[in-house]
Amino acid sequence: MFLAALPGYARQPRSGKRASRPKDEVLLGFEDFTARLLEWTLWWNTEHRPAPLRGRAPLEAWQDDPTPLRDVPAADLWTFTLEDAGTRTLTTRGIRFKRRDYVGPWMTGQAGIQVRIRFMPHHDHGIEVYHAATGRYLGPADLADQATDEQISAVRRSRAARSRRLKKDLEASQRERYATATQPEAPRRLGALTTAQAEAELAQAAGTDLAELALPDLIPPAAPPADWRTPPSLATRTMPGRPSPVLSEPVSDGVPEPTTQTAEDGDAS
Repeated sequence: MFLAALPGYARQPRSGKRASRPKDEVLLGFEDFTARLLEWTLWWNTEHRPAPLRGRAPLEAWQDDPTPLRDVPAADLWTFTLEDAGTRTLTTRGIRFKRRDYVGPWMTGQAGIQVRIRFMPHHDHGIEVYHAATGRYLGPADLADQATDEQISAVRRSRAARSRRLKKDLEASQRERYATATQPEAPRRLGALTTAQAEAELAQAAGTDLAELALPDLIPPAAPPADWRTPPSLATRTMPGRPSPVLSEPVSDGVPEPTTQTAEDGDAS
């Protein structure tokens, strides 16, 4: 009832062909939506009188109910929102959950014990930890090495841009057209591309594939100087043809230091 009266309601019935949302329709922000929801909730509980309640508002029916009430502390209510994630072993790095580490100040000196994790869905910034054997509450644990607000905003912008690109590609792939046929035959796709369009699309796909296949050790390092004692296992992984640093006389600790000549001297290392 509440959502159907708001601008932008997606399931609103329309006569005939379903029209798109009016261009001048102003959607609500989160703060305005919250304020309207609270106002509607107050109206529902205090002024609205549903037929099953026989002329009473929901608040009046609640107050007339003789069932005794018991106040439950907020800390106890919090436990009803948690889901069980099984047991883990507490290590010096904390608790591993969903491929991330969670830590808490109470974990000092507790490494090696078995704990049970409980968490609130979609609230992955922290978890609640209990002793696996006794069920005793040990304390909260927060996500270690959390990203800054600026990093999170950048990631969300990147995800939104990638989502728009994927949606655009999906829509393009679904716009397949076929030639008409008057007899059973293999379907013939329609849609011509210029050479430039085909090469541009293939280049974009190839660039993505190459980025995923890039190897950090594809180019071997330069070969060490001939007077160095290099293990055979490392010598086979170097490139003999690349230049190596020019070495000066040994310093006091016995380790030679590389020197660099400038282009003005006629040579460069």
